[in-house]
Amino acid sequence: MLQNKLGIMDAARLAREEERISKKKAAELFESGYLDNLPAGTYQALADIHKFLFGDIYDFAGKRRSVNLAKGSFRFAPVIYLDAALENIEKMPQGTFDEIIEKYVEMNVAHPFREGNGRSTRIWLDLLLKKELGVVIDWSRVDKEDYLLAMERSPIKDFEIKHLLEQALTKEINNREIYMKGIDHSYYYEGYFVFKTEEL
Repeated sequence: MLQNKLGIMDAARLAREEERISKKKAAELFESGYLDNLPAGTYQALADIHKFLFGDIYDFAGKRRSVNLAKGSFRFAPVIYLDAALENIEKMPQGTFDEIIEKYVEMNVAHPFREGNGRSTRIWLDLLLKKELGVVIDWSRVDKEDYLLAMERSPIKDFEIKHLLEQALTKEINNREIYMKGIDHSYYYEGYFVFKTEEL
């Protein structure tokens, strides 16, 4: 159970409130124009997106995690290597579709926040695609199960996730409905396991 500013002690209720509030904030992020002014492809842009979405819910919004996380048998970047991983990701090229997806995969492996990585990183990805290539992903054309399986395998083989997302590209970069689909609850990574706590 994550400590939260809402004082909620029930995990299911917290998940519902988190979804409701983060969707509202995501819409504000899109409509305000704030998102378009962020430096695409940087960790700072991702941190700003995360803080905007979750700042009303968690004190850790926009801050790097201080715990190690795993999902199933996969462990995300260890806390002791997180700063170096984020520095390396920021230096990665982002001029082509393949380069952008490779950067997205690496940011997913880094998983810099305690919660809300998937939603924040998908918005970050669309911002990057929009600024570099003039396209975004129409998430309504991405099958949830295929996406989750492809993301699980992407650190070893990224062909699947590249193919899946390339098929869903659209030039409708200012379409609010397409943007909002990226933070749909059905794409969340759930069931994190905190296997060791380390204070930064």
